[in-house]
Amino acid sequence: MFEQIKHNMETIAGVAIFPILSLLIFFFFFLGLGIWVYSYKKETVDEMSQIPLED
Repeated sequence: MFEQIKHNMETIAGVAIFPILSLLIFFFFFLGLGIWVYSYKKETVDEMSQIPLED
């Protein structure tokens, strides 16, 4: 079964760009997420951590 899928994928023109595109989207998403989290101010994080404890 895998041989049929492999053969079909090899016949599609330009199919090699999809894994590269997926990796780039994955990398930039998590890079942006890491920058966003790292740039949070400590006061904001402390304030948000107290929300579940408030009445």
